[in-house]
Amino acid sequence: MSAAQARRAAVAAQGFGGATRRGRPSRATLAATARHLGLLQLDSVNVAVRAHYAPLFARLGPYDRDALDALAWPQTAAQRRRRTMVEYWVHEASLLPVEDWPLFRWRMRDNEKRQSRWLGNALDHRPDILDAVHEVIEAHGPLEASEVARVLGDAGDRVARAHGGWWQRSDVKVACEHLFATGVLTTGTRRGFRRAYELSERVLPPEVHALRPERDESMRALIRRAATTLGVATEPDLRDHHRLPPAESQAAVAELVDAGELVRVDVEGWPAPAYRPPDARLPRRVTGRALLAPFDPLIWFRARTLRIFDFHYRIGIYTPAEQRTHGYYVFPFLLDGRLVARVDLKADRVGGVLHVPGAFAEDGVEGRDGARVAAELAAELATMAGWLGLDGVAVDGGGDLAPALAQAVSAGGWT
Repeated sequence: MSAAQARRAAVAAQGFGGATRRGRPSRATLAATARHLGLLQLDSVNVAVRAHYAPLFARLGPYDRDALDALAWPQTAAQRRRRTMVEYWVHEASLLPVEDWPLFRWRMRDNEKRQSRWLGNALDHRPDILDAVHEVIEAHGPLEASEVARVLGDAGDRVARAHGGWWQRSDVKVACEHLFATGVLTTGTRRGFRRAYELSERVLPPEVHALRPERDESMRALIRRAATTLGVATEPDLRDHHRLPPAESQAAVAELVDAGELVRVDVEGWPAPAYRPPDARLPRRVTGRALLAPFDPLIWFRARTLRIFDFHYRIGIYTPAEQRTHGYYVFPFLLDGRLVARVDLKADRVGGVLHVPGAFAEDGVEGRDGARVAAELAAELATMAGWLGLDGVAVDGGGDLAPALAQAVSAGGWT
């Protein structure tokens, strides 16, 4: 494959380039798109929009965020019957399809053996806290960690005597996270983005919770899913999607190649072999535009982003202010299958404005191309502002694209 073919295949596999923005997406469309992506990464930063909302907007356009919340964190009995997503440690903290949760039983078992980076402080020295937290959530869940601590505090001497001593509120939070990592608990719902823990057996359908797939079977299933989502990918690309152990990922890829479920390909300029599903789309051209949040699955593996798009990207929130090159929370801009610009964004919810503290064109974007990029980006920013309930866009920062972008925003009446 040429580098351009591989890039188009990767973009198309991620849900771009087709006629996807046709009116307001239904709940079924949201669920299907999230299922195809395999996971939506969660992150607490809310400078522009929370990370898990942005990938669906990039692919589908404006949608009802409450509808996604209902699929992931239902509040009513009717919503719980239609739940399609659940939380676990996947790429990082993530929403994943309910039916994929058992594919991470191996990770839960590793966590029980203290063999995973996802676990943190396992409280080995205080199993009494784990028992007490489990009992409280079983009796009262779903509960936030602070609510569990409050129940335990109200129980006073009785709980202390039953479990061998006293503990701090921070210990309760660690215990909740331990039980989450080992699959005993999951997120029943969220309140103000705070996790409320519930027994996983009461959140998942019984037939899903009962599944215990073998470890190697899970590895192959997860590599298949990653390959479908990525289109064309090296083994490290496939591995990174669900953060699989290297040796087991390599074995799963080899087994799927032998079975004819993956095709090995050499991509021009790529330093390692790549793989694609036999039915992967190989479009001759890709059209359309999208703003990609820092945790979008098309770009979250930075080595792959550099290889496919020749786009060096680092998220500014982890960089000291004086070392940031493009801003704090920067969205790359995808246009017709290429990353052509990047914009630093901040939503001012009080003032009702989507601020652009910085706007930068990529190398080679100039003249007539630069004017088109500015016009398309201005329109997409206006669409995002409306989706977020904001009244307009303010280009009030620097960058070589900022003057043309400000002019395009003004010409469109979006300022």
